[in-house]
Amino acid sequence: MTGTGPRTVTPRRSDGLRADDLDLMVDELCRLLPDWLPGRRWYAGKGQDLSEVRPLLAEVVVPGTPALLQTVFRTDDGACYQLLVGAVPQPADARTGVPADAVIGSGRTPDGRWLTLYEASSDPELLSALLERFVAAKPCGALEYHHIPGAVIPAGLRARPLTGEQSNTSVAFGDRMMLKVLRRIMPGANTELEMLAALERTGDVPSAAPLAWAQTAGWQGAEPATLCILQEFVPSLGDGWSIATAQAEACIRRACASVAPLGGFPDDAFALGQATAQVHRALAQELEARTLSLPEAVELTDTLVARLDDALVEVPDLTPYARGLQTAYQDLREVVRRGNPLPIQRIHGDLHLGQALRAADGWVLIDFEGEPGHPFEERRHLQPAVRDVAAMLRSFDYAAHHALGDILGAPPGGPSSRDLRGTRMTSRASAWAVHSRRAFCAGYTAAGGQDPRTSPVLLRAFEADKAVYEALYEVRNRPEWLPIPLAAVRRLAHGSRSAG
Repeated sequence: MTGTGPRTVTPRRSDGLRADDLDLMVDELCRLLPDWLPGRRWYAGKGQDLSEVRPLLAEVVVPGTPALLQTVFRTDDGACYQLLVGAVPQPADARTGVPADAVIGSGRTPDGRWLTLYEASSDPELLSALLERFVAAKPCGALEYHHIPGAVIPAGLRARPLTGEQSNTSVAFGDRMMLKVLRRIMPGANTELEMLAALERTGDVPSAAPLAWAQTAGWQGAEPATLCILQEFVPSLGDGWSIATAQAEACIRRACASVAPLGGFPDDAFALGQATAQVHRALAQELEARTLSLPEAVELTDTLVARLDDALVEVPDLTPYARGLQTAYQDLREVVRRGNPLPIQRIHGDLHLGQALRAADGWVLIDFEGEPGHPFEERRHLQPAVRDVAAMLRSFDYAAHHALGDILGAPPGGPSSRDLRGTRMTSRASAWAVHSRRAFCAGYTAAGGQDPRTSPVLLRAFEADKAVYEALYEVRNRPEWLPIPLAAVRRLAHGSRSAG
């Protein structure tokens, strides 16, 4: 796939399906997806009309009934999405186990036959059959399946779809492996494969070792694009977001505004800070690391200002704080201009509590693909490690206010948070967030990372950038939650930090 414009492909013939059957299924998908695709959690073009899709790839990877198609479609805004599509020649209600919201379409074809097409990422039977493609590591038309050298991939494991994700879809195979099905497809080297391999090479950073991957074959001279990544499964006690929000809620419900009654999460936050520093050290060791030049600092500042300008168009509530935010960004450039070295390296790029799993022996960071929707080359840019730190600090703030909203039965910032009970609970939520942020920074420093609190200018700039992004996200998806990032924007525009 390339970024030069849409290219259609001719679906290939596979055992168990006639060529015209596959042509028919692709034609039906082109007709159905403009209405179905915008409702998916991982679809990036929310709020925009989708008039058409064009097929870039369509292969039958599991023939028979049901059949499994691995497909990539380009939308009319130029974005490319992968779908695993199940196909059965019968009405939707005749096949049990297919969730109603997974059905893309069901009805009679122009030649009078029944055809049901459904999103197959929740079909254990088809997903288990797909695993055999990775075991065999043999090409399938325009698809290639590759093993990491030395990886052992067991066959015959039962698939178990996982829930709770947004930008991609994950499937567990027993307690041995996890398949990540990438949704937004881009050409080029995959950042997650590269970074997981780097962490694996160090041997002392807990991570999910990569095992195999699927990619396009780079047909017609196009650069290959990664479609799926098979990696070790990390058994966990839960993800950071679930654990943090549960403990924040427990704290908010008690009359606690001091350190002692906050429960165990500051210890967890300390350990999470340690894990983050360990990952940063490993990435700096195994991949490129250097200091930021002044031209790069100017370019970085310009990028932050441009993001703010774009957000102001959709979020006018940011306008009163624009000058203060711009000052925060310009201060970052001044740090470099005055000769202060600013180390840059490969970082996680999309770090938050949901990207950490609490394993039996500590935290494991996951999902190293960077910010969804950004080109892979942009995700590979070297950046200050404090950017990941700032993103995690914002996540603590969100966890506290999400828990508060659940308790109040309304988003924070509404009338229920301004009465006496709501004010007290809001104070407890803020205290929980502050203590968690302090513990995270302390843990990061204890594990050999540079104390982020000694770089207040950098921390302020990157927290502000993240809060602006959050404001834009909330306006597009949950306008009632806009007060959360706006409160951070207000504080950061006035020169305050949040790490404590």
